[in-house]
Amino acid sequence: MLRQKWGSVVCPSCRNLVGVNDERCFTCGRWNPGLWGFAPLLSRLGRDLGFTQFVMWSCIILYLLTLAFDVQGVSTGGFNFLAPSGRSLFVFGASGVIPVFRAGRWWTFLTAGWLHAGVLHILFNMMWIRQLAPAASEMYGPSRMVIIYTIAGVTGFAASTLSGAFIPFLGGAGFTVGASAPIFGLLGALVFYGRRTGSSIVGDQAKSWAVALFIFGFIFRGVDNWAHLGGFAGGYAAAKFLDPLQPERLDHLVAALACLALTAIAIMFSIVNALGSFRI
Repeated sequence: MLRQKWGSVVCPSCRNLVGVNDERCFTCGRWNPGLWGFAPLLSRLGRDLGFTQFVMWSCIILYLLTLAFDVQGVSTGGFNFLAPSGRSLFVFGASGVIPVFRAGRWWTFLTAGWLHAGVLHILFNMMWIRQLAPAASEMYGPSRMVIIYTIAGVTGFAASTLSGAFIPFLGGAGFTVGASAPIFGLLGALVFYGRRTGSSIVGDQAKSWAVALFIFGFIFRGVDNWAHLGGFAGGYAAAKFLDPLQPERLDHLVAALACLALTAIAIMFSIVNALGSFRI
């Protein structure tokens, strides 16, 4: 049965039983807690409504597509093993000074976080998403986690691009991709959760991970530290605005779906725009 038409379901915000057709949850006040009767079906995807797996598989598929788009340009040496060509990454939505300021591709703030520059790059980022996304979903709810993830990606790549354009002596990237910006946003959200709720375990663990990753970024060359800093700040600010002590609402779900839809549209537009520019 895809849609439940009667009986009780679990409210996705407060986890208390509500009627599938109730207009509002009597415990937390969430509107339409039965999600039009699809709440039981969505709950099978897990506490994060399948977002973790969605991100991982979307990144993997896009990575394979960037490899296939320009097979001859794929690098096979050292840390760049199986790295898509710069041309391929540009087409699919890489961000940075060159795409944004020279090509006017401002929408790449949304798309760059779904692309990766090598097999090791995507491997480590997917490991961190698998570690952090379920935890953030448990504490904020899946919809707010999606919003935080999206905002952190935008602020991370905006910070990297703007720093590269206006204060290049402090770093910044001419060309940048990777899920590490939104990953740092999830870390920022977990740090805020610890501070807001007084949970020292969550806050301290997130801080230790963030510090370790920041140190790693400053030690190794080629790491976009501005994207990390911007992503962390964006995630922290978004988490503060969304307030984990308040129940998740229906408008959060609508906003989350809008974030995913805008990202998908941006990726498709990026491809069409680039192919039109290349005249191929």
